[in-house]
Amino acid sequence: MKGSKGYRSGTRHLLKKGPRTHGKLSLSKLLQEYQPGNHVIVRIDSSIQKGMPHRRFHGKTGTIIQKRGRSYVVSVPQGDAVKEIVVRPEHLEPVRSD
Repeated sequence: MKGSKGYRSGTRHLLKKGPRTHGKLSLSKLLQEYQPGNHVIVRIDSSIQKGMPHRRFHGKTGTIIQKRGRSYVVSVPQGDAVKEIVVRPEHLEPVRSD
C-alpha cells in the first residue's frame, strides 16, 4: 500500500500528548502576547488545528517578526535557509533565559 502524503502524516508520536496535558488549554497560553524580536519555541498543540505549523517546525526556536491578525510571523532557520511561518500563539512558547 502506498504511503499517505497528508499534512499531518508521520505525527503519531510527535503530536501525542501526555496523560496530564489532555483537556482544555490554559487561558494564559491563549492570551500570551509577544513582541517583535522575542525568541519563541514552536510547540505544536495537537488539540488545536487552527494556525498549526507543519510538523518539521515542531521544537524549533525562532524569532517573532510581526503580528498578523491573531497569529505571529516567526522566522525559523532550516538548514541554510530561513523560513517565515505564520503560527497562532497556542503553538508558541517563550524561550526561558535564566
